[in-house]
Amino acid sequence: MSARAAPSRRRQAGRRLRYLPTGSFPFLLLLLLLCIQLGGGQKKKENLLAEKVEQLMEWSSRRSIFRMNGDKFRKFVKAPPRNYSMIVMFTALQPQRQCSVCRQANEEYQILANSWRYSSAFCNKLFFGMVDYDEGTDVFQQLNMNSAPTFMHFPSKGRPKRADTFDLQRIGFAAEQLAKWIADRTDVHIRVFRPPNYSGTIALALLVSLVGGLLYLRRNNLEFIYNKTGWAMVSLSYIHGSSQAQFVAESHIILVLNAAITMGMVLLNEAATSKGDVGKRRIICLVGLGLVVFFFSFLLSIFRSKYHGYPYSFLIK
Repeated sequence: MSARAAPSRRRQAGRRLRYLPTGSFPFLLLLLLLCIQLGGGQKKKENLLAEKVEQLMEWSSRRSIFRMNGDKFRKFVKAPPRNYSMIVMFTALQPQRQCSVCRQANEEYQILANSWRYSSAFCNKLFFGMVDYDEGTDVFQQLNMNSAPTFMHFPSKGRPKRADTFDLQRIGFAAEQLAKWIADRTDVHIRVFRPPNYSGTIALALLVSLVGGLLYLRRNNLEFIYNKTGWAMVSLSYIHGSSQAQFVAESHIILVLNAAITMGMVLLNEAATSKGDVGKRRIICLVGLGLVVFFFSFLLSIFRSKYHGYPYSFLIK
C-alpha cells in the first residue's frame, strides 16, 4: 500500500509544479537579488556612518573644534548618513578681514566646546565645527551666507530649520547663551566652565604694592597725609568758600568730576550689558564703581564746603 502511495505523491507534486506560472521564476529571482542588494546597501551605510563617527571622535580627541573646508563640510555635515548633530560656526578670522566680533565670538565658542569636550556627559551625538570664509568660500556661497559670525545647528535628521540659526544680534554670543540654544535644539545640556582670570587680582596687587612702596619710602615723613591745613589750602586755591560765587578753575573741576562720574556709569552699563569675557566685565565693573563712588564723594564734599551746615557726606568730608 505504501509503495503505491509514493509514486502517486510524486505525480501530484509534478502536477503542482506544472501549474505554476512560467514568469514566476524570474520574478522570484529578481526579488531575491533585490533583497540581497538592499541588505548590502544597509550594511554599506552602517560602515560609512561608523567611519564618519570614528573620524569625528578622533578629531575631537585632539581639539574640541575642528576646522572644515568645503569637502569636509559636505562629507560630515551635509551628506547622509548621520546620527549626530553638528554645531558649526561660520566666521572670518583672518587678520585682513578685520572682524573683531569674530575673534570675540570665537573665544566664547572655544569655551563652550571645551566645556562639552571635557564634561562627563560627552558623547558622539554632538560635535563642534568651524568654517572660515577664506577656507570654505564655496560653503558660504552654497548657504547664501553673507555675514559672519553665524552659528548654525545641523540636526541628525532632516534639514536645518529657521530656529537652527542662532539669533546672535538679539541674544549675543556668550557661551552660556549658546549652551541654552543648543539645549533647546538638541536636548544636550552643557555646563559652561570658564578658565580662571587673575588679571583683575594682579592689577589690584600691583596697585597696592605701588602705593605701599611709595608710603614705605616716605615712612619718615608722612605728616602730609594728616595735614588738614595743606589740604584746605589746596581746596581754597580753586574752590570758593561761598555758595554765592565760583572760580573759573572751580567750574572746570566740577566739569571734570561730573565727566568722571558719567564715565563710571558708562562702564557699569557696559559691564552689565556686554557679552564678552566675564573676567573683563568684572574688571570694568570694579573700575566703573570706583569712579562713581570716589568722584561722587569728592563732588559731595565740595558741595558741603560751599553750603555750610549741609549735613550729608560720603567717604570724604
